[in-house]
Formats: sequence, C-alpha cells, structure tokens
Amino acid sequence: MFVDETYIRVRAGDGGHGCVSFRREKYIPKGGPDGGDGGHGGDVVLIADPNQRTLASFRHTPSFRGQRGMSGQGNQKTGASGWDVIIRVPLGTIVTDIEKNELLADLSEPGGRVIVCHGGRGGKGNVHFKSSTQQTPRKATMGTPGEERSLLLTLKLLADVGLVGLPNAGKSTLLSRLSEARPQIADYPFTTLEPHLGVVAIGDGLESFVMADLPGLIEGAHAGKGLGHRFLRHIERTRLLLILIEGISEDPAEDFRVLQNELAEASPALANRPRWIVMTKADLLSPQKRQLGALQAGNDPLLWISSVSGEGLKELKTGIAARLKKMEKMEQEVALEKADVRLPAPQTPDKSSGLFDPYTDKKPWPTRWIIHKRRPHHSGLKKEGSSHA
Repeated sequence: MFVDETYIRVRAGDGGHGCVSFRREKYIPKGGPDGGDGGHGGDVVLIADPNQRTLASFRHTPSFRGQRGMSGQGNQKTGASGWDVIIRVPLGTIVTDIEKNELLADLSEPGGRVIVCHGGRGGKGNVHFKSSTQQTPRKATMGTPGEERSLLLTLKLLADVGLVGLPNAGKSTLLSRLSEARPQIADYPFTTLEPHLGVVAIGDGLESFVMADLPGLIEGAHAGKGLGHRFLRHIERTRLLLILIEGISEDPAEDFRVLQNELAEASPALANRPRWIVMTKADLLSPQKRQLGALQAGNDPLLWISSVSGEGLKELKTGIAARLKKMEKMEQEVALEKADVRLPAPQTPDKSSGLFDPYTDKKPWPTRWIIHKRRPHHSGLKKEGSSHA
C-alpha cells in the first residue's frame, strides 16, 4: 500500500544522573568525592534512504524513543550515552513539527539527515562540587529530559517527468512500455489508485530518467474531487510534464482545458512548468482524423503516440532525454552565474626597488622565500626579486 502522509511521535533519550560517591581505599580513610557524570541521551535522527518507497511502515510503529543515558559511577566513571534512534524515510520526505507548524527538513538528497530531537544532557557528579570549604559534597545533578515532538511526514516523489491526464488516457500503459514498472492496466477509469515510478533507460542504459504515473485528474480535482488531487504534490518537483490527451476523445481541446485549469488551480508553478502535449491511442485513428483532432498546442511540442503499436515511443523517449539535458545545462549555467564572484584586477608590482614590502598598500605582494639546493658560493636561501642572497 502506498502511503505518502503519516504522523509519528518521537522522543529523545533522557540524560543519565550524576553520581554521589566518595573515594574509599585502603590507607586513605578520608578520600574526596569521585562521582562521575551521567551519559547523554540518544538523539532521534531521520535519514533519507533511496531504498524506501513509502511511509506505510510508520502506520504500525508511530512512536520512537531514544535510549536513556546511563548514570555515572564512582571513581569518576561517566555513564554510557544512549544509542541514537535512526529512522529511515523515502527520498523527498518533508518533516514538519505539528505543534509549532515549523518545517524542520526537506530530505531530498540520498543520505540526507536531520536530528529532530536532541537527547538530554547527562547530570554532573559530586566531583564537580568540591571546594575549599566543602570537601565532601553530597550533591549531584539529574540528567535533563530529551526533546519530544509530534511530526508530520509528507512524501513528495522525486521524478524527472510527470504524466498528467484524465482517467483512462493511457498513462500507465505508456509507463509500462517505456520502463520496467508494471502498474495495473485495465480498460476502465481510475485503474491507477496510487503513484508509480519507472526508470526509463536511454540507448545502452548508461543514461536514464525517472517517470511518475499519477491517478487521473477530473474537473474539480484541486477542490477534492476524484483521486488525483491527493497526488498532485508528487509532480511539484518534476522538471517536465507530459500532458496526455486521449486521441479518440470527443473533445480533446476541452480535455486539455480541464487539465490546464486543474494544474493552475493546484499550483501556479505547475501551470508554468515545461511540458509536452502527447496525443495517445494513435493506432485507433487515421492520419486524416488525427489532423482534425490535433490540438492547438502553441509553443508546446505535440506528438502522436501509440503504446500498443509502439508508434512515436522512440521519438518521445529520445526527445525527453534531449530536453532534460538542455534543461540541466541551463540550470547549471544559472547556478554558475549566481555563484560568480568578481575579483579585482591584479595589480602589477613595482619591481624597480628589487625588494617588496609586504606591509604596504603600494606593494601588496608579500616576500616569498624559495628553497634552493646548496651550491658553491651561494647560500641555501634566495629571495625572490633579488639576484642572490
């Protein structure tokens, strides 16, 4: 079962208590205090794991608690710290503190981690409280309690391409033809009840991209109708949208309008996302009927395909790969422009004097000493800018 939202309760371990102890050895009748400190409590850590696909496991284990730190012992022995609790979540998990309504982390990178609850600090033993006036302190501090939170975990799938369309538009069939994913396929609406991811290999398989298939959208999905509204957030991180329109539809233009409106109502960013218009089920139409049913896609590329006969699938796959490469290159150029730091032009040093003063603004180049092998009639050091030392 695919679960993309769940609640959990987490609590870090409490710190161990400090120890009240006095040194007792043979021939030392009045030893001083030697109580050790308590160990720290274990943290609660969330880690993004690429092998996790859903949040379903948290429905059976909704609470987690870090291990308590051990109390200190005599002979100034510090108690052992508690073990951290490691919670593995899928890539794309957003962690929110429910009580504070605060975003704690967006775990979108493999191995990304965040400490959601810090363990309590260990208490101090009585060895810390001795003084010139108090030689036998009978005082130690208790460990502090660990932090506690109620968390909302929300999953947003990470995919390069998102498939968007009305029910029964051929999204699942297309995903199964381009990748090894095997979503349920049937000739009735709402066959797809949960998102599916598929890896589409390019050429010899050295390059690939991830495609996401979502439940079909209907008019009013952004307001809660149908199934697709719950899963629209999974395409918020896609870089390219494939708008699938059923070629045999009675009114393809109206279908396209409905999808455009739902994307715009759900998120303005989705409405402006780069997209391709894909007319499906081309095998059921003659070339003349295709021309009559073709959309006015404007600047958006339009392609006819058939997942049954394979028509247009190769062109679609290679075209998507080329578009993603171009977008990635543009993103890298933008990132480089943002990171560009303009350095001042280097000043030409004044070599007329032969020596440079490293402490003046007029001659900013510091003196550098270069080590040479010892030669006859020369010292071992040579100062740059002079004939010899």
